Amino acid sequence: MRQLQDFELHSPLRIYTRDGKLIGEYGEERRLPIDHAEIPEEFIQALLAAEDDRFFEHRGVDPMGLIRAAGELVASGGEIQSGGSTITMQVARNYLLTLDRTFTRKIREILLALQMEQVLSKEEILELYVNKIFLGHRAYGIAAAAEIYYDRPLDELTLAEKAMIAGLPKAPSSFNPLTNPERALIRRNWILFRMRELGHIDQATYDEAVQAPITAERHVAQAEVDADYVAEMARQYAVDRFGDSEAYTGGYNITTTLDSELQPMARRAPARGLIDYDTRHGWRGPEEQELPQSLAEAQDRTERSGLEEELDESPEVLETARRAAERSETRVEGIDGDVSNWVQVLERTPRYGLLHPAIVVASEGRQMRVLLRDGELRTIEWDGLSWAREYRNAQYRGPEPGSAAEIAGRGDLVRVMEREDGSLRLAQRPDAEGSLVVMHPETGAILALQGGFDFNASKFNRAVQAQRQSGSIFKPFIYLAALESGTMNAASVVNDAPVVINDGSNELWRPVNASGDFLGPMRLRNALARSRNLVTIRVLREVGLNETINFLEGFGFEPSRLPHGLSLGLGSADLTPLEMTNAYAVLANGGFKVTPWFVERVAKGETTVEEANPAVACRDCPPGQEQVTIDDRSYPVAARVVDPINLYILRDMLRDVIENGTGRRALELGREDIVGKTGTTNGQRDTWFAGFNSNLVATVWLGKDDNTTTAEYGASAALPVWMTFMGEALEGQPPAMPEPPAELVTAQIDPDTGRRLTSGGISEIFHPDHLPGSQPRRVEREVEQQSGSQGTGAYEAIF
Repeated sequence: MRQLQDFELHSPLRIYTRDGKLIGEYGEERRLPIDHAEIPEEFIQALLAAEDDRFFEHRGVDPMGLIRAAGELVASGGEIQSGGSTITMQVARNYLLTLDRTFTRKIREILLALQMEQVLSKEEILELYVNKIFLGHRAYGIAAAAEIYYDRPLDELTLAEKAMIAGLPKAPSSFNPLTNPERALIRRNWILFRMRELGHIDQATYDEAVQAPITAERHVAQAEVDADYVAEMARQYAVDRFGDSEAYTGGYNITTTLDSELQPMARRAPARGLIDYDTRHGWRGPEEQELPQSLAEAQDRTERSGLEEELDESPEVLETARRAAERSETRVEGIDGDVSNWVQVLERTPRYGLLHPAIVVASEGRQMRVLLRDGELRTIEWDGLSWAREYRNAQYRGPEPGSAAEIAGRGDLVRVMEREDGSLRLAQRPDAEGSLVVMHPETGAILALQGGFDFNASKFNRAVQAQRQSGSIFKPFIYLAALESGTMNAASVVNDAPVVINDGSNELWRPVNASGDFLGPMRLRNALARSRNLVTIRVLREVGLNETINFLEGFGFEPSRLPHGLSLGLGSADLTPLEMTNAYAVLANGGFKVTPWFVERVAKGETTVEEANPAVACRDCPPGQEQVTIDDRSYPVAARVVDPINLYILRDMLRDVIENGTGRRALELGREDIVGKTGTTNGQRDTWFAGFNSNLVATVWLGKDDNTTTAEYGASAALPVWMTFMGEALEGQPPAMPEPPAELVTAQIDPDTGRRLTSGGISEIFHPDHLPGSQPRRVEREVEQQSGSQGTGAYEAIF
């Protein structure tokens, strides 16, 4: 029992951006402490009426309650349904036992309760109870519940409000005034009925309290920066590091690497891109239909399961709850009748990023009137509705609707978003998902991360948990392996032609280009810019599969997770967006193997518990230097895994993706320092864009959680998201790109053969050790001299 007597309240876990802005707070036992003397007598009476009216009479176990529980045990075949537990028994269970409803646990609960009553006073037991119980919406304890639901101290609540909180321990969700107000009213009025029957309140007090409308609202402190996915990563980090109990109660503060200016951009860009994608594919209908307008009407329709105890007590309970529902009447100018249930539904329906919940009031002609959460009545004009052609599948939509009524009707729950001019347009939660990861290439620090459309909609973090085929954003690493091997250069010519591969299975593999055509012999630079699959396969075969996989390990790829086949070149490996971003960071930082990280510092009070010390890139460090000082701190220098000259050549090739290839749309940003690569996997299941300048590297993935087709390519789905983010993140910043290495060689080449010319042709850059051979002479020197085409050796030059 000493652990109960010594019980103390603890400080929560708090998560911050690198500049000290709150992004999350966690604590299983986060609550406001309250002494027994501070508990209002009315609340004690309400709580005991609901949970244990003989609390001050029994010695920890109520025989009548146990008889009732035994009957349930027999009827249910071994599982206790409601329990017969006294408050003392509940304290034993909450503090010392698990929550399973078994006979063995019940016996232990009884024995502990009997022992507890010998050690603790009734007042001490009640104090432990009211400070521990979970009351919904992250409220632990009655004082915290008063603040969260009513934004007032417990002693300032009305009797009806106290009874509402007293009704929550039995089922914090089913009887919650925010999520199930019609059921919560029945539970509350049953407690008030019991208080009257037990003599705690008189008839006049009862009559006033049971007619009180619902006044609960959710009052919680808001994070300063919306970064729920990173906050959850940090929470899990703390649990792994310190254990469940200590992480949530030890008062730890975690400072992340998150940039408070970049994170909001990283949140908005995927949201807008996903909404745009979803709009292109059609309307799937309202989230809910024909919602009852008033709370009284909703109560008439409510499911009675779980309310047997309350409703069996007396018909008066339901009658008073009905009258209280009617007294919760809410009127909105412009809408006929009571809209109290609509208001409650809107209040409990979460907002998803840019998407606000709304209930259709009327669909007339080509206009739709909707009620918003703040009670505002707005009209959506036809230009905000006409996009809502019926979704049939990812490739096809129905015809444009002819009227608003074809889209949604009165009482339907829909989503709306506000446009830049302040007008509304109809929207919906996208059926596709996406992620965006932003890293500092020099250090590997995660500067921004969004793991999905919205954390409230889905807590699955696609940025770090979703292993998806990377498609063509993997190709640059195959081309870099070729440059590094010395067997190829940017001017090497490879045939873009059909290939048949025996991969060891019963069927031959016949890979194709996304466009379905073949362009014949082409230089590596052009092949990468135009993302030619068949060239990439031939390059990988030439370099060697084992050699390439060994090389890829330097970019953070785990060899055991890479397919040992030529499909590797087309991005068949299942990798997370974070892994791809990290690999691109190595391309952006000059070839240093950095590792992604997001926890900068962990502190407990003023004491630093741990501080990050990552290996960082250092372009100017001489070979062999092991430490470098940045902002008065010393960091280890990361290993260099690729020749900087070859890396510069690849970066220049990736610029061609922007200027002449699949990423041409990015030219709209008007920046000369950005490079990158589009990616699309088989069946258009995954769409990607990964790109960078010397200061930022960002990767966008867009796809569907069920791995069905998006029916789009990376250039149309993912690239616009990347452009939205980078355009905002780099606004006003000067170009950031590396200087050409001093040893880099520029030479003229024949564009068809890739061989060097003494003059004419086109310009290309090379590693000094990997220059192509000269173009063989095809024209006699005499003819050359007569035509004035000296030095080319080519027939084309004499015409």
